[in-house]
Amino acid sequence: QVQLQESGGGLVQAGGSLTLSCLASRRVFSRGAMDWYRQAPGKQRELVASITTDRFTNYADSVKGRFTISRNNAENTAYLKMESLKPEDTAVYYCHAAVPPISVEGHVMEYWGKGTLVTVSS
Repeated sequence: QVQLQESGGGLVQAGGSLTLSCLASRRVFSRGAMDWYRQAPGKQRELVASITTDRFTNYADSVKGRFTISRNNAENTAYLKMESLKPEDTAVYYCHAAVPPISVEGHVMEYWGKGTLVTVSS
């Protein structure tokens, strides 16, 4: 069963803007923290931004001031608004969710989207 679905990737020129969307199942979104990761060719996957259910946010230093993460509870959707894009932002972007257990004896469940490609040309 697919829990997360990213969309919005594509080709954009340097200096341009692009917004990614992550549609989650209601069960996952209502209780889960949402994150965006990215992986460039030949590099490790890195955390770009995160947002809790209380809307506390964190960003990687490389994207601070340029990217904004948000969530819309009515739509069960997380967003990543990207501005002033650079060629080094080119990567496959992945949505990620971490859902805490209902019982203290349980464990955190993690879900990954399939990814959406963002290509920034110079």
